[in-house]
Amino acid sequence: MRTDRSVVLSDVLAARAVIRGVADGTPLVPSPFLSCIARGEVLLKLESMQPMGAFKLRGALNAVWSLRADAPGVVCCSTGNHGRAVAWAARARGLRAVVCLSALVPEVKVAGIRALGAEVRIVGRSQDDAQKEATGLAAGEGLVEIPPFDDPAVIAGQGTIGLELLEARPDLRTLLVPLSGGGLAAGIAVAARAIDPAIRVIGLTMERGAAMHAALRAGRPVPVEEVASLADSLGGGIGRDNRHSFALCRDLLDGTVLVSEDDIYRGMQALYWEDRLVAEGACAVGAAALMSGRLTGLAGPIATIVTGRNVDMGVFTRVVTGQDVTLGEHVVRGRAWDTTSAS
Repeated sequence: MRTDRSVVLSDVLAARAVIRGVADGTPLVPSPFLSCIARGEVLLKLESMQPMGAFKLRGALNAVWSLRADAPGVVCCSTGNHGRAVAWAARARGLRAVVCLSALVPEVKVAGIRALGAEVRIVGRSQDDAQKEATGLAAGEGLVEIPPFDDPAVIAGQGTIGLELLEARPDLRTLLVPLSGGGLAAGIAVAARAIDPAIRVIGLTMERGAAMHAALRAGRPVPVEEVASLADSLGGGIGRDNRHSFALCRDLLDGTVLVSEDDIYRGMQALYWEDRLVAEGACAVGAAALMSGRLTGLAGPIATIVTGRNVDMGVFTRVVTGQDVTLGEHVVRGRAWDTTSAS
């Protein structure tokens, strides 16, 4: 394997020592329903059980808790969960935190960030707009910027999930990882492929606004229009000056798969009705890909990441009760869950 990467296994092992006892040790549980769909064992890594409700706490803790003692405060841009994680980690260290969001971020996530004591700036309608604000605050006020994905400390923190997966189940053959800016997928792939070079790591994302998927196809970061999605946590660009997550995903992922909003809707229903999980749309892309038939012939056992539970409960209720959901100009038509016809 190449050794000139910006994040390697030793970085992930160091991150595990930093976050130990706070953001590690989430459950890995079987999904009988998805196992039936896949015709082989499927396991769910429940990052939704993190203290602030999403995997992002791992990377944020590793980055924030590694800062020097006299750091004046932190700033980040986010689609929601990273901002919440940075706010949580900053409060634990007694640091000022400013979180920059676009107008597309659901109010439930904005409220959650404010509840943790962070200052919130809502700027524009894209993560790029929020990123510009965060960069300006870092330069103008001396705050330390904690990127949501394109940062070695953040990537290494997310990679601790890969360590836990392979330690719990060394026989895993395929990992299905939600894909946005690539911090999660890159970190897990660094750890998993270092431990078992033969394991497959596949990135999953939504059809509309899939920034990393578009970048990987183009061979470079490219602009992608952001639109409302059930998988809102997967929205946002990867940054034209991406230095870390794009190259790691390019080198280590075995492919990417797109799922539709209808697929995500059904995936959310399956996780709720079959596995009794309250999960964001971004968490459901693994279930969505398996149920839709977009992934076939995978070697098992298979694991996928249930990345978070910070969902707008009004939207979630509409999904699990089979009602229509409006996403900007796009309407996802409701369909009641029926176990006998789910597959």
